[in-house]
Amino acid sequence: MAKTTKKAASDPALKELRAYGLALPGAHTKSPWPGHLDLAVNDKTFAYLSIDGEPFSIGCKLPASQSVALMLPFVTPMAYGLGKSGWVSAQLADQPVPVEMFKAWIEESYRAQAPKKLVAQLGAQPAPTKKPAKKKPAKKKPAKKKRA
Repeated sequence: MAKTTKKAASDPALKELRAYGLALPGAHTKSPWPGHLDLAVNDKTFAYLSIDGEPFSIGCKLPASQSVALMLPFVTPMAYGLGKSGWVSAQLADQPVPVEMFKAWIEESYRAQAPKKLVAQLGAQPAPTKKPAKKKPAKKKPAKKKRA
């Protein structure tokens, strides 16, 4: 008996986004578990993508734009504590897929996960990361009094 494959309205957008991500230097697909065909670089995932026929979902690391992305009604911090590190998840049921926005997410996530050598091939600055907190200057010890 032949297996039938269901189609989702988001499948063309998913295909376009996957092709966009795979065009980045060193990118490849990765399937760590069923129901995912993710994008990775040096075996580090930079975009979690649903598979054809399933409701559209994407997960990306957005160190610069996470707070803006979380304002969208279909975006949440990624589960398993990944949200603390800048990862977001977007799930769209029957809505149009904002492909250009998700391409920007994929590139930002790639820049955050890829080695600097590969990011340099894109010809732009690496994705901004959170700046480390500035250290407070050390308190100066009072000068010793000279004995007369």
